[in-house]
Amino acid sequence: MSAEHPAPGPGTVPPTARQSTTHCPYCALQCATVLSGERGGVAVRPSPDFPVNQGGLCHKGWTAPAVLGAADRLRTPLVRGTDGELAPASWDDALTLVAAELTAIRARHGADAVAVFGGGGLTNEKAYTLGKFARLALGTAQIDYNGRFCMSSAAAAAGEAFGLDRGLPFPVSDLADADVVLLAGANPAETMPPLMRHLERADLIVIDPRRTRTAQQAALHLQPAPGTDLALALGLLHAAVTEGLIDKEYIDTRTTGFEDAWASCVAWWPERVEQVTGVPAHDQRTAIRMLAAARRSYLLTGRGAEQHSKGTDTVAAFINLALALGLPGRTGSGFGTLTGQGNGQGGREMGQKADQLPGYRSLTDPADRAHVASVWGVDANTLPQPGRSAYELLDALATENGPRALLVFGSNPVVSAPRAARVTDRLNALDLLVVADFVPSETAALADVVLPVAQWAEEEGTLTSLEGRVLRRRAHLSPPPGTRTDLEVLHHLAVRLGQPAHRFPTRPREVFEELRRATAGSRADYSGISYARLDAGEALHWPCPAAGGAGHPGTPRPFLDRFAHPDGRARFTAVDHRPPAQTPGSRFPLYATTGRVLAHYQSGAQTRRVPDLVAAAPEAVVEMHPDTARHHHLADGQLADVTSAYGTARLRVRLTPTARRDTVFVPFHYPGRARANLLTGDALDPRSRMPEFKVSAVRVTPAGEAP
Repeated sequence: MSAEHPAPGPGTVPPTARQSTTHCPYCALQCATVLSGERGGVAVRPSPDFPVNQGGLCHKGWTAPAVLGAADRLRTPLVRGTDGELAPASWDDALTLVAAELTAIRARHGADAVAVFGGGGLTNEKAYTLGKFARLALGTAQIDYNGRFCMSSAAAAAGEAFGLDRGLPFPVSDLADADVVLLAGANPAETMPPLMRHLERADLIVIDPRRTRTAQQAALHLQPAPGTDLALALGLLHAAVTEGLIDKEYIDTRTTGFEDAWASCVAWWPERVEQVTGVPAHDQRTAIRMLAAARRSYLLTGRGAEQHSKGTDTVAAFINLALALGLPGRTGSGFGTLTGQGNGQGGREMGQKADQLPGYRSLTDPADRAHVASVWGVDANTLPQPGRSAYELLDALATENGPRALLVFGSNPVVSAPRAARVTDRLNALDLLVVADFVPSETAALADVVLPVAQWAEEEGTLTSLEGRVLRRRAHLSPPPGTRTDLEVLHHLAVRLGQPAHRFPTRPREVFEELRRATAGSRADYSGISYARLDAGEALHWPCPAAGGAGHPGTPRPFLDRFAHPDGRARFTAVDHRPPAQTPGSRFPLYATTGRVLAHYQSGAQTRRVPDLVAAAPEAVVEMHPDTARHHHLADGQLADVTSAYGTARLRVRLTPTARRDTVFVPFHYPGRARANLLTGDALDPRSRMPEFKVSAVRVTPAGEAP
């Protein structure tokens, strides 16, 4: 595939070299890899028999070992001195200082004056322990994670429709037999290239304002204006109903709520949708006919449809369409969402989200609280209630009623959070900022204390891929001298805060055994999964309850017989279109939308330290149509200022003839003045609390020129 890359560089690893089977540290495909060699010379190759990547890797996967030897790798704790500079410190001094400051802040302002911010790349064991640490060692409700910026809208919509949130409720390999696949706001050719191997047979329908690499391979590309995906989904359902293409028997026997959903879209006939979205009515009808005529078809959403202030409603509208066509819960067809971060699925199941306990248990449900409290050995009444969502937490930092201290594990909100200038100001205003990382990220550069932790190839644990498959991460190297694992950091902090040492194990296997008990009987039941079964090569998808001595086989396709609601039926949801929070006008005449590029990942803290990836995408750009550039007095390669109501980013112009004339695109992997999230605002989805990353109203001018 054009989006994949052969192994870089000459030479092979001798067959006698020590080898470790593990998984790529980047996206939620979790491609299987084999590591060989020692520190300074680690080589990677894809595992040929893992069904997800089938012997393939993207450029990021091939170069992943380069981050292990990053020149600026953190190898000792750093503490900011009275001179304002970060200086090396011993682990004992750094942890004692952090514990003393946290204790003092809690004494002055209460437990909720301390907050925790986690990440969707943490292993299941670390995400579980982080949530436990926040609620027991700190006693705070103020914990959330960067997965709120990734999967929250899809999770909310899937939970409402199916009673269960699993990104793909079927194995990735099922897609290989599809006749038609609709991708709404997803660009896997650049974000997860090995997935494209499973889409070679299918005719693709791609919904995206940009003509991405994925859209270039599509049989049909629908190119709506940013922020209008919901209207388009309503129009597709309207066309399905009026053309008699819905599956009435399926609707009658496996769903509820269709009539209300139909009533909410009856006014969205394709010609009206064309006026709102720009997508021709003819193309809308072609898309729905392709889906309905196929024997095996899938509908998949991605961040482009979800990262909106109405993202939950948008995903619900696409689920409505899938249900009307009878796709979910059938062998060979289905609905799913393409989880982004490496452990985006497991990370949101294990209790680092503001309103959840492990196993998707709820902090507001007495029975759920009692179960987890019994596993933790505490009184359920001592557990806090739900706290603020991710952006609301960051926005409240150092305000009158907000947290005064923040601990960050596995995230870089200076680059990744919306309204980035505001978030940076809030971080700078804290009494205490502690960051655990393995490279000096932009957030670590602001910290009062930086704690150097192990990387992916230096730690054990489990992750859960986008298809709900639980996978083993294996250590190939020992962590460098001077570093510790996140579990060790949390253990030593918890003990200094007065917790019994046994409550916070440092061995991942021991944490996983507790995690099994905490999730037993929950929607995301891991109780039947063990390291022994995973190490024996079993493919285990949750829910996988303990089942006596036989061993439950796991559930790769959970909806074939019934959905997870008590009556076994899926729910249609009545939704209606509304405009984004920012729309173009005379002051800001263009849409800006953000996303990924092939060479980089997330905030770029890792990939911007890999020479091959930097060479492939060295700087941030703003993609725009040549006519748009000409109208704004810009030329290809020129520096431009892109300005919204929230800030200005300085970017290099890249002319893109396939772009919409009313839309510019900015990748979000770059720091400093090139941060895409200087442009994004603080509008949130009312149900998922997802920020509106995908739509900003902007103007573009030559760099340094007054508007």
